[in-house]
Amino acid sequence: MPIEIDFSGQVALVTGGATGLGLATARAFGRAGATVAVIDLTAERAEGAAAGLREEGIKARGWAADVRDREMVTRTIEAVAENLGRLDVAVANAGVYPNSPFLELREEEWRRVIDTNLTGVFLTCQAAARAMIRAGNGGRMVTLSSGAANHAIWGWAHYSASKAGVVALTRGMALELASHGIRVNAVLPGFIDVPEGGAALAESYRQASRAAIPLRHGAPEDIANAVVMLSSPLTGFVTGTTLVVDGGSSAGRVHLRPVED
Repeated sequence: MPIEIDFSGQVALVTGGATGLGLATARAFGRAGATVAVIDLTAERAEGAAAGLREEGIKARGWAADVRDREMVTRTIEAVAENLGRLDVAVANAGVYPNSPFLELREEEWRRVIDTNLTGVFLTCQAAARAMIRAGNGGRMVTLSSGAANHAIWGWAHYSASKAGVVALTRGMALELASHGIRVNAVLPGFIDVPEGGAALAESYRQASRAAIPLRHGAPEDIANAVVMLSSPLTGFVTGTTLVVDGGSSAGRVHLRPVED
């Protein structure tokens, strides 16, 4: 029997869904048959992305929410469940990654990163879990962490801290929500070229990151496919895990060769 991933009749919610990894994830769920709720910081961004997905034949709606705002997040997720009739999958993807040396890192920037990348995941997943529990049908949640959760990157002390926190939070949620039939897993992307979010990255960093990948350059679709897989019946016995999707860059040092070819 062929293996198929079919989300027909299901609703998948993606925060930070208007661009980059979030948009690719929303598109992947839509192509698998799901109705997609695109959540982003402004209505213009969210509705614009949803309109583009609808032009591709995907059922999509857009909602505006700042993931740092508890009331807004709760209200938005309740509206998604009410308007679309259910909530089966929640993907906590929204995040920011400014770069500042530790000795120059301002508290304002620290709080913005932690509030968006970690507190935003907490608020999103808590509201989604509560909606799923009320419906009584279980569910799946996927958080977006980063390879930076496992190793430091210059200028990203705050980012690495936030993403390491996401991993720990994911494991805690997996333990406490399992009895409700809710699976929770994290995806840890390696370097992925994303036009909008990565615009401020130095070209030297981009080149070094690409060169450190043994397999090939990564694309947003690679991360999206991993998220969809973790939300599918194929991983029905998988919860509380972290899936590294980086083309092998964390496996070792690709250019360090003790013996010449």
